[in-house]
Amino acid sequence: MIKVADYNTLTISRALDFGVYLDDGAEGILLPRKYIPEGKNIGDEIKVFIYHDSEDRLIATTEIPKAKVGEFAYLEVVSVTQQGAFLDWGLTKDLFVPKSKQITGMRVGGHYMVYLYIDEQTGRVAATEKVEYFLSNEDLSVKVHDSVQLLVLRRTDIGYVCIINHRHTGVLHHNEIYRNIKVGDTFNGFIKAIREDKIDLAAGKKGMERVEDEAGKILRLLEENNGYLPYYDKSDPEEIYDFFGMSKKTFKMTIGTLYKQRKIELTQTGIRLIP
Repeated sequence: MIKVADYNTLTISRALDFGVYLDDGAEGILLPRKYIPEGKNIGDEIKVFIYHDSEDRLIATTEIPKAKVGEFAYLEVVSVTQQGAFLDWGLTKDLFVPKSKQITGMRVGGHYMVYLYIDEQTGRVAATEKVEYFLSNEDLSVKVHDSVQLLVLRRTDIGYVCIINHRHTGVLHHNEIYRNIKVGDTFNGFIKAIREDKIDLAAGKKGMERVEDEAGKILRLLEENNGYLPYYDKSDPEEIYDFFGMSKKTFKMTIGTLYKQRKIELTQTGIRLIP
């Protein structure tokens, strides 16, 4: 069964001058020639994204959209009509947001957080700005320390509300943020705590996984700077973040690990690579 506005793996059933048809159990779905991967022939399988073209026919592409059905995305409006707005979602045909699914009215050039769904009447993909309806923390699919994908939804006084794995919401507190972020940003994080009223988040990887990643970065930067860097445990947190892209806490944990492994030595003014 074909999943519209989603990825499908289909077999090439026949070839024509303008493209190939993929087997859908019926008349076939066209994959235009410009999207056919090199070396693919009749009988081969191809992973494609299926959606409706401007003539309301199902069509395949190997382009990668910015979101699929059941996901959230922060997209730009490219045109507005009396019926609704059209968003750039990375494909040839723009994504439609009915006027009834907008909150305050969309404008060209503006960016909006939307949720992609299949319209029951037309069977076509559409989007809605009323995203809160599709987010819930009642039946959690995550637990403490789980690695998750985060999408920044909005800024609050205590931090940023983020969408977790396109299903739940949590809060990334200001003291857990060590770089500039904004609505629409996506990055990896993990579940720090689950409370009755909210989920607390942290960016990056947890514990030693984060330290192991950052250790490689510090060693590389030392090698690129003649084996010495003027940063140590008393350096300013902002200076550490500006140079290394990590919090001071992570920096201290990482250089501590590298010191125990005898890969660096600590001086009164910085860290030095041990040959």
